[in-house]
Amino acid sequence: MKKFLILQLRPENETSDSEFEAILRVGGLKRGEVHRIRLDQGIPIIDINDYSAIIAGGSPFDISTKPENKSQIQKDIEAFFNDLFDLIVPEDFPFLGACSGNGLLGQYCGATISTKYPEPIGSVDVTVTEEGLKDPLLKGFPKHFLALAGHKEACDETPPNSVLLVTSKPCPVQMFRVKSNIYATQFHPEGDANEFIVRIHTYKNYGYFPPEEAEELINSLRHINAPIPNEILKRFVARYRKPKESNRA
Repeated sequence: MKKFLILQLRPENETSDSEFEAILRVGGLKRGEVHRIRLDQGIPIIDINDYSAIIAGGSPFDISTKPENKSQIQKDIEAFFNDLFDLIVPEDFPFLGACSGNGLLGQYCGATISTKYPEPIGSVDVTVTEEGLKDPLLKGFPKHFLALAGHKEACDETPPNSVLLVTSKPCPVQMFRVKSNIYATQFHPEGDANEFIVRIHTYKNYGYFPPEEAEELINSLRHINAPIPNEILKRFVARYRKPKESNRA
């Protein structure tokens, strides 16, 4: 069976390792089933045909940052994803991107990415659209559920030629699908309270929230239980463990 490719964009060891472990744990993946690549450590040449599916994590990078203010690492990562989507989209190759993956795919597909719809770190009440209720990753879900999020930018609108699956009042584009097998979420399907606490410690000076509010945020997260987004990641993994030819619509 082909492996899942895990692409990570976080330059910090602690948050990168924690995110990787969360993807394995929530997705029910064994280490032998995945190939992990940290893009902050170098841009690889990959052949998507070597893998059954791709999962991309989040990052502290903002796509809407002016080009002259972006680091070379960020520029290289964005260029890598544009090249990757050139391969993925025509083939309808299975892909799930979270948070940064949402912005990268959204921008590639023609959506505007801006700071119009930020969300503070914490839980958000999201709504599954009518199209979402028909999607195999969301079918049978309640119409409303809690998700964990925290971002400074998002898609201003549903990307052209994509399907809006999940929305919310604070951030209208919470999850969308391109063709049949390409997904992106603004919330974190791998996340739980402990995972977000690690990120609060790492990113408290990155502009997501006033640094002096870190402990308050941590205390509020300890009481949040948002299991349904985890099911999205589990379903994605379960679906694409099968031979990819049987998953194409």
